[in-house]
Amino acid sequence: MSVARVTEIIASSRKSFDDATENGIDRACKTLKNVTGAWVQDQKVVVEDGKITEYRVNLKVTFILE
Repeated sequence: MSVARVTEIIASSRKSFDDATENGIDRACKTLKNVTGAWVQDQKVVVEDGKITEYRVNLKVTFILE
């Protein structure tokens, strides 16, 4: 029997939401073992002087406990 856990992380990128998601998953996999999936709970942009300067995603990352 497997037991999974979900942890929430926020990741960002200056390029796109997709890039922010990739950054978050890459970083999660460096810290957490047995990452099996993730879902984007929320997306947000930072605006400065009328222009988007940063894309942020709130991720729920699932991993299997050993």
